[in-house]
This record gives sequence, C-alpha cells and structure tokens, in this order.
Amino acid sequence: MDIVELIKKYRSLKIDEVIDHEKFNLISIVHHSTSIEGSTLTEIETQVLLNEGLTPKGKPIHDSLMVTDHFKALQFTLKEANSKKPVTPTFIQEINALVIHSTGAVYNTVFGTIDARTGAFRKEDVSAGSSYFPNYDKVESLTTAMAKKVNELMNSAIDIDEQLNLSFDAHFNLVSIHPFYDGNGRTSRLLMNYIQRYFNLPLAIVFNESKAEYIQALIDARATDDIEVFRSFMRKEYAEYLQADIQRFEEMTKPKKGKGFNLMF
Repeated sequence: MDIVELIKKYRSLKIDEVIDHEKFNLISIVHHSTSIEGSTLTEIETQVLLNEGLTPKGKPIHDSLMVTDHFKALQFTLKEANSKKPVTPTFIQEINALVIHSTGAVYNTVFGTIDARTGAFRKEDVSAGSSYFPNYDKVESLTTAMAKKVNELMNSAIDIDEQLNLSFDAHFNLVSIHPFYDGNGRTSRLLMNYIQRYFNLPLAIVFNESKAEYIQALIDARATDDIEVFRSFMRKEYAEYLQADIQRFEEMTKPKKGKGFNLMF
C-alpha cells in the first residue's frame, strides 16, 4: 500500500476521534523530538510530566523544561494551523521562542546582547559536525524566501502527495538554514507538523530510534543537493508510523477472544 493509500485508510478509520488518541500522539511527538535533542525522559516519564505535572526523579530539570516547552509550542503550532495562519518569518520565530522558552540562553555578540528566547535570528556563523550552515547575514533573507515559497504552494492546488512533500521540504530547508541559536531541529519538525495539520494529514513523528539515519539523510541531501534523499527517509518513517497506528487501532477494535481478565492475589 503506497503512502497516499495509507493516509486515506487512516482517515477512513477516524483514529483521531478515539478518546485520548490525539493527546497520546502529541505526547509521542514531544517525547521523540526532545529525545533527539538529548532529553533523557522516557515516553512514560514524558506522559506523566505532561498529564500530571510530575517531574521524574534523578533526571535533569533542563530535560523536563525542554519537554514542557515543546508541548506548549506544539499546541500553539497546531492551533495556528487550524486557523490557517500564513507561514511568515515572524511566525517561525514565535514557534522557536516557545520551543526554547525555559532553556534558551543570552548571547553577547558584536551586534550586542541577543536573547535567543525571543526567537531572534542568530548573528554568528555556526556548524554542526561536518555540516556548515549559511552565513548569519543570509539567515533572514533565506527564511523569508522559504516562507514565501511555502505559502505559495500551500495556497495552490496540490494533491496529498505534494502536500506531504511540502511538509518534508519545509522541515529540511528550515533546519538547513539553521536560523536560530538553539531549537532548530525541534522548530523545523514543528513547521512540518504545522503544514500536515493545515492539510488535515496525520502528524509525522521522527523517532528517536531513527536519529542516526535522520541526521545522515539531512547530511546526504545537502551533500548531493537532492531533496529526494530526505523525502525518501521521511516517507519511510511516516509510512511505518501510519502502518503501526492503523494496526494498533484495528487490533483494539477487534472482538476480544479468550476467558478475559481474572483477579490475581
């Protein structure tokens, strides 16, 4: 079954109408996105923190703050998608400001003091491993151009396959511009989810277990100047997630066989 058929089947099953599925899915997005960036919280610890406000014992408070900030940023992003808010550099900065609200730092630069928690664009050149990102003086123009292109495509007649590719492409381009001091990956994945919610697509999750493959896909796509490399990775990740979710839902709705539950003492 190809990915468009998977999306259609997912929609036909009305999985999102199941009680608590949406909340469970959002918690999973937050857990995996923050884990990719170094959070040590397990998915259960993330769930307890977001549902009950209880921080896990023995874990850095920074990790709990990263999780709660990300959850607020995700809720904001989806709310704006539901209201069809246009993608602008300011909107992307608003997402980033929420992502690093409690964990961002203040930087002293030749341009003065910059509080990254405001969603300010970086004023320094950066690299990560073998990846070098655009010079700081190109960040604003590149982000503006990307937002303009995303809006043009979102307001054109594009099919499900193109909608999905647009969400992946925006994710790739924003993280490759790397416009912020911190939270670039989380902000880029939220922009992807924004576009998916805008088009009523199931929300994608980049799983922490796929972190190495995810990073390599980003590196390889940049090295070869071929967006299909990243699209291919994301489509595989997305299809596996949808298949697993559909399977869980179908098993949950099947009549149960057997003797049922017995009390044990």
